[in-house]
Amino acid sequence: MPAMAVIATTAVPDSLRGALSRWTVEVTPGIFVGTLSARVRDQLWNVVTEVVGDGAALLVHPAANEQGFALRTAGTRRRHPVDFDGLTLIRMTAQGRGVGSELERRGSESGTGAGEESL
Repeated sequence: MPAMAVIATTAVPDSLRGALSRWTVEVTPGIFVGTLSARVRDQLWNVVTEVVGDGAALLVHPAANEQGFALRTAGTRRRHPVDFDGLTLIRMTAQGRGVGSELERRGSESGTGAGEESL
């Protein structure tokens, strides 16, 4: 049974955007929405993972779980889905010398974990 799927892309080749637009609508640059069967969705995602290159892609589709959806990711990204007791949460990784790496540095100097404050 067809269901809604959303594919979000960042810095992907134009050829991939063209392939996605054959099956979905690009509602805003890089965001593709469509009603796809599971078979078409999986085949389309296989194309995305093969072609994404240095870009990034995220697929959100309905699933029979507590949240009612599942996430799939491909390419390089700061956000990583993590299973936490059956819930999918997003873990952010530090990139360069941003706030995250500053907190990690402070935590390692004071003996506390990253982002933890000593009391």
